[in-house]
Amino acid sequence: MRTMSEAGTDQRTSTPLAETPDMHGAYPRLSDDQIALLEAGGARRTVAPGDALVREGERSDHFFVILSGKIAVISTDEDGQRHVIRVHGPGRFLGELGDLEGQAAFYTAEVVEPGEVLVIPNERVRALVAQDPVLSDLILRAYLVRRSLLIQDGTGFRIIGSCYDPDTVRLCEFAARNRLPHKCIDLERDKQAERLMQRFGISPQDVPVVIWGGDVLRNPTTAELARRVGLPVADTAPTQCDVVVVGAGPAGLGAAVYGSSDGLITAAVERIATGGQAGTSSRIENYLGFPGGISGADLAERAALQAGKFGARIVVAAEVTRLESDSGQHVLHLADDSTVVARAVVLATGARYRRLAVPGIEEFEGKCVYYAATFHEALMCGAGPVVIVGGGNSAGQAAVFLAERVSRVYVMVRGDDLNKDMSRYLVDRVRQHPRVTVRLCTEVREVHGDHALTAVVTENTRTGERESVTARALFVFIGAVPNTSWLDGAVTLDDHGFVATGTAALYQDTGSNHGARPRQPMMLETSRPGVFAAGDVRSGSVKRVASAVGEGAMAIRQIHEYFGT
Repeated sequence: MRTMSEAGTDQRTSTPLAETPDMHGAYPRLSDDQIALLEAGGARRTVAPGDALVREGERSDHFFVILSGKIAVISTDEDGQRHVIRVHGPGRFLGELGDLEGQAAFYTAEVVEPGEVLVIPNERVRALVAQDPVLSDLILRAYLVRRSLLIQDGTGFRIIGSCYDPDTVRLCEFAARNRLPHKCIDLERDKQAERLMQRFGISPQDVPVVIWGGDVLRNPTTAELARRVGLPVADTAPTQCDVVVVGAGPAGLGAAVYGSSDGLITAAVERIATGGQAGTSSRIENYLGFPGGISGADLAERAALQAGKFGARIVVAAEVTRLESDSGQHVLHLADDSTVVARAVVLATGARYRRLAVPGIEEFEGKCVYYAATFHEALMCGAGPVVIVGGGNSAGQAAVFLAERVSRVYVMVRGDDLNKDMSRYLVDRVRQHPRVTVRLCTEVREVHGDHALTAVVTENTRTGERESVTARALFVFIGAVPNTSWLDGAVTLDDHGFVATGTAALYQDTGSNHGARPRQPMMLETSRPGVFAAGDVRSGSVKRVASAVGEGAMAIRQIHEYFGT
């Protein structure tokens, strides 16, 4: 990064700022035809050095194309110093993913060389993106890469708190899972924390706090942080829909894409972030169409954009607490006491990883014990070493991902065969990686540490031999529990808590019958007519991303049939 003077020069050299070279399609140039297409819905504006086109922390309602001159993209560090992170010249456009989604800007865009820009309302750009596949691909690819670069640069808001505080962990997890540019500043480890607290007049009782620009949010709720960023929250959900999807993992996003693309008024409600359990996967390599693999977060981000392109409303930080039905209408009650009414519902709440039954482990959860392995968790565990518990694909993906970032990864598998639950390609990668050690027939018995994890005690279940393994973090992937506690009594669940569908489901009296002889429920329909289930939450489902997406699409097809009955 370079500090910038008011004259738009590099303070280290006093020379004009050079344009940032393109990388990975992040900074493409528009063709003359594309600029002409955009100009039909915009206006030209003359700009001078110092003009701010976008301000960090504020929502921008316009898309800017640079016709002449140069624009610098600037971030502000913890000390209030401004740094140039990109420079754009003629033919390029400003913006990143949040601009399409109506979020506040995570950067400032300022003119450094006089010239002219084309200003187009974002609504016009969204319409063009939906209609022109070439322009759509160019802009969306650039925006996705730019969001990743902003995250890597550590731009955006600051979360100050202790890594041992549940509220700090909650805010950091929400920001990471939603791929929001931010930086977590740990009171226990970061020397900048105290200086920042003094600068903003923050007392120890206030933490955790979120700082963005001149705003200080003291221990905000997840919904308050989401609202400040510009994410759609519960009170922005439509009150009436054709279809409400509960959960925004692969199945929920699949249903949202196909429902909205079919012209149904569709909303998806998600408690934390899009992606679900798959969103915590560092890399999915067996999903059709991505031979090089794709992270769960990237896949979810693309799917959410696709759903939004067709008009679906995806709401985060919104928890559904109760489902009621009456006269063919389904009422979903949210934790903030608001409701959403729909003609049909798709349950896609997925599953969560089981907790490890080890004495004292609760003390370390969220700060040294994790149930996901993303970039955020990798940063938290430093150089390692780390222990992974589990023998499925999630454990294998985590092992390969973390082994590139830490000194040593130990994989503890309860069974005697790694091939039993893990895909062959992952087994080969795990076994061949020089920093991964696999121990079969092994279970964790104890965890040790004072506030921070220091060691894990394991036992070989064949020999009874115990060993203390030095570990900075423990990652747990040992099977899943369905997120269905809120559905108890609303629909039929199987003995394990998963939602029964098809012939396994029996209709309940909801005040809406379908004749004297109720029809048999469709394959994905639950015991409540008009309520469907898809993905990991469904009893008997195949626990794979591809099948979850397929079930989301199938649920919409069956909803059309239900509407026709």
